[in-house]
Amino acid sequence: MNRTKTLSLLALLTVAAPVLAQADATNRLITIQGGPRGDVRNGPLTFTGSPVKAKVSTLNIEASQAVLAAPKGTPLIEAKGKRTANFTGAVKVTRGRLSAAGTALAYDETTGQGVLNGNASATFVPEKKEDGDTVTIRAAQMSLDVDNNVSTSTGGVTLSTGTQNGQADKLVFDEDRELAQLTGKPSLTRAARGNQKELVITGQEVRALTKTKTLYVRGGVKLVQGTTTTTGDAVYYDDRKNVAYVVGNAVSVDSKSKVTVKAPASGYLEQRTDLGRVRALNSAYKVPAEQFKLRGEK
Repeated sequence: MNRTKTLSLLALLTVAAPVLAQADATNRLITIQGGPRGDVRNGPLTFTGSPVKAKVSTLNIEASQAVLAAPKGTPLIEAKGKRTANFTGAVKVTRGRLSAAGTALAYDETTGQGVLNGNASATFVPEKKEDGDTVTIRAAQMSLDVDNNVSTSTGGVTLSTGTQNGQADKLVFDEDRELAQLTGKPSLTRAARGNQKELVITGQEVRALTKTKTLYVRGGVKLVQGTTTTTGDAVYYDDRKNVAYVVGNAVSVDSKSKVTVKAPASGYLEQRTDLGRVRALNSAYKVPAEQFKLRGEK
């Protein structure tokens, strides 16, 4: 390649890079419908309506009022990509199969994050009826990322889907993968049904695929069902098949019968939650942890 062609290629790359960056940034720009009042040049601008409607990327927002502002000292017209929008009064947010609500939403174009406060709640409906149950999330605060279909909820978080109910300090929910990660003293309860007693699973981290109703729990895992308590390092639980596989120092104790079942060093415990039966198997079992990876996680 001669020097002229090399310089031309470098020039093209130099021009292309900002264009790509700008294209990514435009996904974060917010548009608000209606005739605002306020300082058109410097802001802030206040929008009111029944309701006020706004859109940013795939996120649709409705509220009683919205205030669009620019950083101090920057004219509003020159602040695209750096503006903030604060929505108040019966805020509703929709994105695909997700619907969320709260009393206030603060959106920042710089971060692409919309933070929902005030009894924040969200529902995520399955694509098809046979795909499972609606997922309902409640928390003190819920952050919606417009760069991807991920929400992060914090503060007294609860998650419910069908007969499963989870609690934690923090919940990350990937709408594309229908994957939930619960951390901060997480627990998951499968309600009693038929002859099956209530099942409670706790650990340091819970990951749940809501479509397939499977769980991966790790770190000081404990399963409690009736008089049976099973502990281990990790567990894979399939709710549809009513079976849990417990690995790593797995032990099960029945406080009523005084029977203790220990997994061999090279094996694991299989717990049938529908039959109330635990058995030790002398073979290796690998938890399918790769199914529960979050986006970008290696």
